[in-house]
Amino acid sequence: MNSTLVIFSIAALAAFCIVGIGFAFVGRDDRATKRMASMAGAGRAKLRGGDGGEVDNSDKRRKQVQDTLKSIEQKQNEQKKVDLRTRLERAGIEATPKKFHIVSGAVGVTLAIILFVSGFSPLIALAGGFAGGFGLPRWVLSFLVGRRQKAFLEEFANAIDVIVRGVKSGLPINDCLKIISNEAAEPVRTEFRDLVEGQKVGVSLDQGLAKVYERMPLAEVNFFQIVLSIQAKSGGNLAEALGNLSKVLRERKKMRAKIQAVSQEAKSSAAIIGALPPGVMGVLYITAPDYLGPLITTTAGNMIIVGGLMWMGIGVLVMRKMINFNF
Repeated sequence: MNSTLVIFSIAALAAFCIVGIGFAFVGRDDRATKRMASMAGAGRAKLRGGDGGEVDNSDKRRKQVQDTLKSIEQKQNEQKKVDLRTRLERAGIEATPKKFHIVSGAVGVTLAIILFVSGFSPLIALAGGFAGGFGLPRWVLSFLVGRRQKAFLEEFANAIDVIVRGVKSGLPINDCLKIISNEAAEPVRTEFRDLVEGQKVGVSLDQGLAKVYERMPLAEVNFFQIVLSIQAKSGGNLAEALGNLSKVLRERKKMRAKIQAVSQEAKSSAAIIGALPPGVMGVLYITAPDYLGPLITTTAGNMIIVGGLMWMGIGVLVMRKMINFNF
């Protein structure tokens, strides 16, 4: 009977964790698609305000812009499913998926052995090993991806300014990209170096930018790709367009910093609330180990630990959803 209850609790834990993860991560809007739609709408409104003598040229330019946006959107929709190799590239890890799976398995086995030797039941050790093998490495990978994307955004506006100054001084766009690939900070330097090396072997600029967006799926990279694609097919003042884009990126950066400052109080409160239960349990385990002994040595205590971890996990995911702001 006890083993049945333990198995039921493990199954309930897995189900609730899946529901919590889905609640925390579902519903994220495709900001790049919305941005492209708003840009297309703004372009149509601006084109409608032209003089009568420029109707033909305006219609032709508008059609070119719309076709470019549609082609970019179709390519991005085809790349929604991300495999493990792409995630490793986004994190800047030079490893194959096979090596990643080997390391994940080693982490899971090590954690399961540690839990079993510490006195936990085999089912608890098995559940901990499963979480350590499948959950922990992927969480670390997501953390590295997010950190690399933040570092990219910090330097991306400066890279665009380099292109603007180079174009104004008469340099072609390819030479400006080479300057960034040699002198910019990481990870912008690596991404533009791959773009430049791809052009050397015959990859077009549009295809290279699509690969950059695949490795860095950020709205800012999408804007840069749209500006260069439209300018290449429709013409226009590239320096002015990229200059405006640089201003937009810097304003978005300021807005992001302002949101982080305003929400810092809520994040601190959530961190304190999330750390309080395990902190109190750790203090009690040190000061009064006999008081918490039944939680570790008995089946009912193990069930209580599983239930507590389950509800704590759901609570952390809910608080994370409440304090993270996407714009």
